[in-house]
Amino acid sequence: MHVGLGLGPVVPDMLTIALLLAAREIGIGWASGLGLAFGLLEDSLSVLTFGASSVAMTVTGALGATTRNLFVGDSLSFQLSYFILGKWARELLHWVMAGEALRLPFLEQVMLNGLLGGVYAAAIATPLMVLMGWRRREER
Repeated sequence: MHVGLGLGPVVPDMLTIALLLAAREIGIGWASGLGLAFGLLEDSLSVLTFGASSVAMTVTGALGATTRNLFVGDSLSFQLSYFILGKWARELLHWVMAGEALRLPFLEQVMLNGLLGGVYAAAIATPLMVLMGWRRREER
């Protein structure tokens, strides 16, 4: 939706949200593979920074799946921080992998856009998790 429809930052990063949602449910290998597939899909629309999204999404998927073993509960505060930090980590990794001539300054791209994008992603993903019943895992 960002590039394909030309909407840019108006819409949330749904690929990162989908990756972070799936990474909590599947293992680290599958999450890394899914991150690679999502990254290649995103990179296919990018001419200048090809590969940066693939690496960023692969590592984000692996880190997201790792939290499954580290944090058992699915409290609201965990979900909010998980999506904010996950989106921020993806932006940080993409900034590191992108060429120096192509990236914005660190404060603008990572600290401002990354954190605001993380809050935006959390505002979309947390109600989605509640609607889909993923908070019921504690009751099982």
